[in-house]
Amino acid sequence: MEKLNRQLLSNGFKFNEDLTIGNRKVLPEKVLQFGEGNFLRAFVDYMFDEINAQGLFEGGITLVQPIPGGDFLRNILNEQEGLYTLIARGMEEGKEVSAKRLITCVNKCINPYVDFETYNKCAKNPELRYVVSNTTEAGISWKEENMVEGEPQDSFPAKVCNFLNVRFKEFNGDMSKGLIFIPCELIDDNGKTLKKYVLQHAKNWNLGDEFINWVEKACVFTSTLVDRIVTGYPREEAKELCEEFGYEDNAIDTSEIFHTWVIEGPAELENELPFPKAGLKVIYTQDVKPYKKRKVRILNGAHTCSVLGAFLAGHNLVGELMADKLFYKYLENALNNEIIPAITSEELTYEDLKGFSDAVFDRFQNPFIKHKLLDISLNSTSKFEARVLHTIQEYFAQKNELPKILTFSFAAYLAFYRGTEIREGALIGHRGEEEYLIKDDMTALEFYKNIWTGVDVSDKAQIDELVKKVCGNKDLWLGADLNTELGNFPEVVSEHLFNILNNGVVSEVEKVVE
Repeated sequence: MEKLNRQLLSNGFKFNEDLTIGNRKVLPEKVLQFGEGNFLRAFVDYMFDEINAQGLFEGGITLVQPIPGGDFLRNILNEQEGLYTLIARGMEEGKEVSAKRLITCVNKCINPYVDFETYNKCAKNPELRYVVSNTTEAGISWKEENMVEGEPQDSFPAKVCNFLNVRFKEFNGDMSKGLIFIPCELIDDNGKTLKKYVLQHAKNWNLGDEFINWVEKACVFTSTLVDRIVTGYPREEAKELCEEFGYEDNAIDTSEIFHTWVIEGPAELENELPFPKAGLKVIYTQDVKPYKKRKVRILNGAHTCSVLGAFLAGHNLVGELMADKLFYKYLENALNNEIIPAITSEELTYEDLKGFSDAVFDRFQNPFIKHKLLDISLNSTSKFEARVLHTIQEYFAQKNELPKILTFSFAAYLAFYRGTEIREGALIGHRGEEEYLIKDDMTALEFYKNIWTGVDVSDKAQIDELVKKVCGNKDLWLGADLNTELGNFPEVVSEHLFNILNNGVVSEVEKVVE
């Protein structure tokens, strides 16, 4: 079997008819990408590959390892001359779909820790225009460090500052040689935060007012929201897939079909990067926040309001939850009757929210993604506050009544967090005879361990008291007192919790779904 390389693109190799192939030429480097991992290759690189293929853009991508070590993937990508196969698969309108694509827009992958000279040449490349990144949530953070020469800076913002300084000097401050940054790290205001730290390093390193002005005026730092589940290298299927392709690919990437990229930046950016014109779900906006709210409240909120109760009912995967008619109806009611009505606004219309919600149902039923409920349960206290509690508060403010399902989900959260022993950093819960690990901030775990210790779950008064303690713990709910701010919320939650503990979660779900 032949190994994947660019020679196959020009020597008459017979590719499968169901494989889409991007632009076959090696294109000039216009994009520098900090991060060579699965997500960016299945998300950003896929989109650049599409606009290249449609003749709307003509630019190659150079990948940069953002941290030292881990040369395995870099070596594979370089051996394959940047080529790899992306398989996007999932559900659309209830039907299973799959799309295979040979990504051709990546030129090479460099490790600045072993080849700093090549990395610096990228800064001096007159055709370079865009920088994308995914250096994890911790990547865009502040770290005090001295400016160094001849090797990469430690933190990502410091790397960017040093990289821009090299470019500024190379082109004598030419305003046309500024770069557009499109970070994909999962933090709020990622672009604004990156710019703030870059400028702070510039000031600390005394790089001068001219350089600072050039960064401010010539460079653009967009803030973004990314949304696509990427499942990465399909280890168990890889051999079979390569036999199907007819070539050996050691960098196969897999993802769901769904994708959305919201980019907050200047309006003219859409002309430079015409992703929407290519049919891609990329939204250019002056404010990313409404789209962040849509994702957090609908996609993430649907997870958080359902997975804990579903786990207690015996399910282990999101797919199992969706295959259960009762929990499917539960989620349908939560989204259509409670979440969407609470967050509909001028910026987030009913039609937009309903379309996004319908896509969520397809995504949750994706048979190619084995999403564990316990993985989603990680840090459920802060997740509940951000994803569900705010929707309860908005629903109550609008209607002066509690949303049935979301209120019940708070009781399911409390039942899930029932434990009296902390072991190796986790609170130990029980589902029948089976132990499970409750992972959260240690302050939250200690709190739940203490309030559940000695509680007789058959005594309704003790459950009432426990719920009041939780609702009154303002530290958990960012200063909110849930005993007083949401009508009879604690009484309703206590009734649900008592019934869950004594009659099981399923019978209580049946009540709220009626």
